[in-house]
Amino acid sequence: MFDTNLFASPSVLLMGALAGLAFGFLLQKGGVTRYDVIVGQFLLRDFTVLKVMLTAIVTGALGIWGMLALGWLEPTDLHLKAATLLANALGGAVFGVGMAVLGYCPGTAIGATGQGSRDALFGILGMIAGAFAYAAAYPWIRTEILPVADRGKVTIADVAGISPWWLIAALAVGSIVLLSSLERWERTRSNTAV
Repeated sequence: MFDTNLFASPSVLLMGALAGLAFGFLLQKGGVTRYDVIVGQFLLRDFTVLKVMLTAIVTGALGIWGMLALGWLEPTDLHLKAATLLANALGGAVFGVGMAVLGYCPGTAIGATGQGSRDALFGILGMIAGAFAYAAAYPWIRTEILPVADRGKVTIADVAGISPWWLIAALAVGSIVLLSSLERWERTRSNTAV
């Protein structure tokens, strides 16, 4: 039932710790570990979270598909998860409600705790409680929720029947247009507020 090897090799653990530290550092420097920034995104007053997320998605897509194209990764290295649409929708709703109520997502809650925001501790406790609840409910979820609208291990490019590079190009261009428009809008809004 359980994997007898509970921990990875020390080098893998060290690389994970270094990646986590870099991720937390970048979250903090990007300003997304602050409650007011995340709530500002939900209120459409501060678009820092959107800017950071779009930049991360485009960069990650370019990095992953670039490494695949260069042969640095094999397609089997991707470990695609099944596109279980109902489960994804329900999980996204729970995640979104939790983030809107708490003002943090899992990564930013841990980063906020690291910078001394005690309110984020409630989110971490909620994550732990949610993990236990999910584990307890998983047998039911596996039989009743996961099979509904299960598309299998597919990507958006697979479903669309096009090269992932076309999607990445569209995402990059769309992100540049959106981020540029947001910057102009924020500048005009701040100039009119003065």
